[in-house]
Amino acid sequence: MSEIEGIYAIWLREAKIYMREKERVISSIVSPLLWIFAFGAGVGSTIETIEGYNYQVFIYPGVIVMTVLFASLFYGVYIIWDRKLDFLKEVLVAPVSRASVFAGKVLGGATDAMIQVVFLLIIGLFISVPLTPLVIIKAFLMLLLISIAMVSIGLVIGANLKSPEGFTLVINFVMWPMFFFSGALFPVGNLSGWLYAVTFINPLTYGVDAVRGIILGTHQFPILLDVAVMFVFAVIAMGIGVLSFRRM
Repeated sequence: MSEIEGIYAIWLREAKIYMREKERVISSIVSPLLWIFAFGAGVGSTIETIEGYNYQVFIYPGVIVMTVLFASLFYGVYIIWDRKLDFLKEVLVAPVSRASVFAGKVLGGATDAMIQVVFLLIIGLFISVPLTPLVIIKAFLMLLLISIAMVSIGLVIGANLKSPEGFTLVINFVMWPMFFFSGALFPVGNLSGWLYAVTFINPLTYGVDAVRGIILGTHQFPILLDVAVMFVFAVIAMGIGVLSFRRM
């Protein structure tokens, strides 16, 4: 029971901090809106359709995954700030296991990302995205799995670095290749050579493919393969995260 209470306390703190920072909530919504309306409409004006959908609708699932990716990975920087403020020291000496501390942090980061997802799902209703209650539930659960995996990666990086500047530098080398080589902005079926090989080994590719398959009904890989790859990736990332917290 004490472990559950510890997880809940850490999660509640992270959720309250996020909701109190209104500018953080607003800024996290502006970026995906620019991708959907500015980039999607601009590039979409030169492309007729992709797999039966206009470009703006086609990249919509990818933009939602992008939002989860960015929010989840950058959440790891708060570990560094907690260390600087000595809050992390107080948490780590509490009678709660490091695994529970890590779990509370993961849930807190995932909550932040999923709040943003809710806003984007609402926006999707206004741009002709075929969303139904069942589709929304399935997409939400898949995005939650992606968020857990990416929050874990962000926490691993944050746990092993000492400065926010170093974290930002490292996270950019992780975040942008994962996003651009995930098929979020283009179909992966017609790729060839090195580009297909890179997208094939990128775990986020399967997350994007799963969300696009759930929302638009078009995907490159079987949905079970997509879910399995993301689940295994999430388990590995969480395992490394727990080990990183135990070493702190």
